[in-house]
Amino acid sequence: MNRIIVIICLVGVFFSCKSKKSIVTKKPNTTTKDVRKTTETSSNRSTKVYASNTERYVDVHRETAQQEMSLYGIPASITLAQGILESGSGSGRLAVEANNHFGIKCHGWTGQKIYHDDDAAQECFRKYKDAKYSFRDHSLFLTERSRYSKLFKLKQEDYKGWAKGLRAAGYATDPKYPQKLISLIERYKLYEFDKEVLGDKYITYKSAVVEDRTTYTVTKGDTLYSISRRYNISVKELQNLNGLRDSAISIGQELIVKPSTKK
Repeated sequence: MNRIIVIICLVGVFFSCKSKKSIVTKKPNTTTKDVRKTTETSSNRSTKVYASNTERYVDVHRETAQQEMSLYGIPASITLAQGILESGSGSGRLAVEANNHFGIKCHGWTGQKIYHDDDAAQECFRKYKDAKYSFRDHSLFLTERSRYSKLFKLKQEDYKGWAKGLRAAGYATDPKYPQKLISLIERYKLYEFDKEVLGDKYITYKSAVVEDRTTYTVTKGDTLYSISRRYNISVKELQNLNGLRDSAISIGQELIVKPSTKK
């Protein structure tokens, strides 16, 4: 009897060890297979690398800007440059938390809102579910306000005219706003997106003001009158050349001046 009991115990121990060994062997094989599969998936996933946040911003939003250009006539280059400048290439708080890329304030807005310090503390800004709605609101903001109506008389190729026209219409108070937009457009070749939309209709546009222009940088003590006397033009003409509504100028501001034709 004792011999039978011992044999039964030995058989039980044998099968128990075999079962455990089988489990341990199977587990590493399964894990190895899963890791290999994950590695292969990661290696096949293409990741685009950008030289800067601005290049990434342009690549992400260029199609939206072009669509808005097709629908509303606002140059894609201007829209993208404004978005870059006003949202910090998409890294500003309003862009990150509210998808608001153009700093558009509430002004009777009934949708979601966000409060942010701007000209005053905790001003009300519009909040969007997606950035594309911010781009659409930007288009509507320009097309539905009469003060921007002169912009739409300009050629869509004339991004310099649009940049100066926005400042003249009161879109921004920064006297260097037009130059900043133009610099971004030319640095990142944003005008190429205008070409894609216009196709064969695109003609490289040069306004009479830009051709053979002379510029002057404002220094301490300058006035429009003193500058106009220096270049033998009227104050009114000087204002028109630079899209100025009044006589306010600031040190460091670059003004376009018309070369004198008188001896």
